[in-house]
Amino acid sequence: MTASTAPPRGSFLATGRGKVTLALLCAVTFLDVMDGAIVNVALPTIRTHLGFSVQNLQWVVSGYLITYGGFLLLGGRAGDLLGRRRLLIAGTALFAASSLACGLAENQGLLVGSRLAQGFGAAMMSPAALSILTTTFQDSDRHKALGAWAGISGMASAVGLLFGGLLTQEFGWRWVFFVNLPLCALVLFGTFRILKADHGRSVPGGFDVVGAVLVTAGMLLLIFTLVKAPDEGWGAGRTVGGLAASAVLMAAFVVNEQRRAHPLVPLSIFRIKGLAAADATQVIAWAGFYSMFFFVTLYMQNVLGYSQLQSGLSYVPVSVGIGFGSTVATKMFVRTGTRPIIVSGALLAAGGILWLSRIPVDGTYLGNLLTPLVVMGAGLGLLYAGVQTAANAGVPEDRAGLAAALITTSFQLGSALGLAVFSGIATSRTSHLLAAHTPPPEALTAGFQRALLVSALCLVAAGAIALRASNTRGDPAATPEAEQDLEPSYDPV
Repeated sequence: MTASTAPPRGSFLATGRGKVTLALLCAVTFLDVMDGAIVNVALPTIRTHLGFSVQNLQWVVSGYLITYGGFLLLGGRAGDLLGRRRLLIAGTALFAASSLACGLAENQGLLVGSRLAQGFGAAMMSPAALSILTTTFQDSDRHKALGAWAGISGMASAVGLLFGGLLTQEFGWRWVFFVNLPLCALVLFGTFRILKADHGRSVPGGFDVVGAVLVTAGMLLLIFTLVKAPDEGWGAGRTVGGLAASAVLMAAFVVNEQRRAHPLVPLSIFRIKGLAAADATQVIAWAGFYSMFFFVTLYMQNVLGYSQLQSGLSYVPVSVGIGFGSTVATKMFVRTGTRPIIVSGALLAAGGILWLSRIPVDGTYLGNLLTPLVVMGAGLGLLYAGVQTAANAGVPEDRAGLAAALITTSFQLGSALGLAVFSGIATSRTSHLLAAHTPPPEALTAGFQRALLVSALCLVAAGAIALRASNTRGDPAATPEAEQDLEPSYDPV
């Protein structure tokens, strides 16, 4: 091996154990993100078999998103305090048990209840795995590891849609849940064999129970309200009341954290340069990305007449684009910093979605979908890898779980917000045209076009927010002794 090709001295990622560790942690995010998408294409079959109404069917998807997003901050901080490996094991075991219950469900209540439990398990798994990654890999290893994490996370939604169509069509809807079991078994086996035991750290003032209750209740209520808003209406009393109550709970949480000597979420973490901007970019960007996948899937099935399997296969090139974008980002971090990567990704993705907003009623996959989807995927890979690196750079090791939970919460909140707002935009446009006796395919397509246009503008806004972020090259995390300043070194560009 020549000097030019030798791995960096002391590089853990260059070892066999390092590669296996990264693969294990990436498998966790693949499981969690994929499960949010894999069920979508199976919904019509689930509705027929279990007798769901159209209104109640949404809870098969929404139940997972609500508990996943609602418990993330608690899960991330619990990993810091109780031990990340412990929480990863507990979360994966719960995820596996609830997946089995979903697959065996014979009634609506058991399926929805099991999906709620699945989301809770994911809320423990994801921040635990990401914080283990950021504390295990250092320097250039961390760039590569976060790039791989981002690429796998971005591809998981597209792969989930493919698996959902394939499994539902060939084996039945229950297999979209059973497929999780062997993956969970591998994660548990790898966690016990590969990851070192950790015991968290004691909290002199005791566990902040009040803070835990307030932040969890506030996040659960916020995401629940956003999920229900399209059905209830944005001006409805329940929607306004839910948003107001959530704001009150979160304000009370902030006051509680400021007064406690040992808070659940130390607010000083937001003094880390770039963290708040990265989280805000993630919220706005995923509002656009998540809704884009939703509307394009509906367009393929309801307008172009694609089957579930055809819809899933249509997203395979998107995975290639995401992988390409995240790989390029990983190689460019040290040279350019995160800011150009994030902004370029946002604008590239916005261009792809803007192109998609011109879909015609008589469109074709090769002529109207393939190229813009790949362009969008490359932008997603760039943006997501950059945001993950920026959100985790300079974070003290004892708060890595909290930082991981914040960026993952941003993903979930953005997804729920985008779907709530943009589905209302699409429905309003479609309803107006149907009232004017426009043929249904044309009315549906016009609604999708309007929503996709706003999604593209959302990505432009995300790029604008990223312009104000610090331009980190992924510097090492701050030490616990430096917590008072929490001012890591960043490129001033």
